[in-house]
Amino acid sequence: MKRRIESLMQEMVEQQRAKLLSSARRIVPNATSDDILQPNDFPELENHPHFRYEEGILDGLQAAQAALLAAFKDS
Repeated sequence: MKRRIESLMQEMVEQQRAKLLSSARRIVPNATSDDILQPNDFPELENHPHFRYEEGILDGLQAAQAALLAAFKDS
């Protein structure tokens, strides 16, 4: 069960990361996966509400993933 949950969380994170990159490329066509890690290098991304929204979802998923992994480790 733990592995299935870990796998599902990883899949959700990867899908959201792809969605974030797609969002970034609509704003900055040549954006790379590294660029979305440092959006402050691109004012268009830094100040774009939709990009920031998608980034927030990714951050939340990653926080949930870390919490689950920590809980699994403790059990």
